[in-house]
Amino acid sequence: MNTKLFFQALSKFLLGAVIIGLLIFLPGGSLHYWQGWLLMGILFVPMFIAGLVMMVKNPELLQKRLNAKEQEKEQKTVVALSGLLFVAAFIVAGLNWRFQWLVLPNWVVWVAAALFLVCYGLYAEVLRENTYLSRTIEVQEHQKVIDTGLYGVVRHPMYMATTILFLMMPLVLASLFSFLIMLLYLPLIAKRIRNEEAILEQGLEGYSEYKQRVKYKVLPFIW
Repeated sequence: MNTKLFFQALSKFLLGAVIIGLLIFLPGGSLHYWQGWLLMGILFVPMFIAGLVMMVKNPELLQKRLNAKEQEKEQKTVVALSGLLFVAAFIVAGLNWRFQWLVLPNWVVWVAAALFLVCYGLYAEVLRENTYLSRTIEVQEHQKVIDTGLYGVVRHPMYMATTILFLMMPLVLASLFSFLIMLLYLPLIAKRIRNEEAILEQGLEGYSEYKQRVKYKVLPFIW
């Protein structure tokens, strides 16, 4: 086992858990915000398990996923704005629960949690299918076009899974206001995809032909 990679991954995992916990529970004003604990559980338990699996089976992929430093100026802007959306959504969700503005019913919370876990499964499947996946937009050495499995249905199954994951988070937190904030993520991810596809068409052999074969970017028959 790569000890340095293990501690790098563990430190980022713990830092992420602490930051999100603070963003949820400090505005909420209480640790009795059970929807917050539910989100923490369904977000970080599968993340921890996935990290261990990648550490053992594919440490190179784990290293790529830990690299979040974008080189493209346009993508740096997208990432920064996305981060602001997440911060705002978590804070508003906590305040919504604290002051009981408009707390969504429990059945909405549980349905959203179930969809969240299903999409986590899709996320894991995409990681299994495509070992070139990094968190930054780049064309890697010896990279090939992946067109099997979910990549035969939509061109960006990772964005399909993560977009639904992100939209389910505020619903798990029982906050309609946070959900409305997260809808602003859609134009940001659309901008990211446009830039990514332009880079892939220029640097990845066969990608233009792949776009002709697979028409939909994120959602079959919709987008």
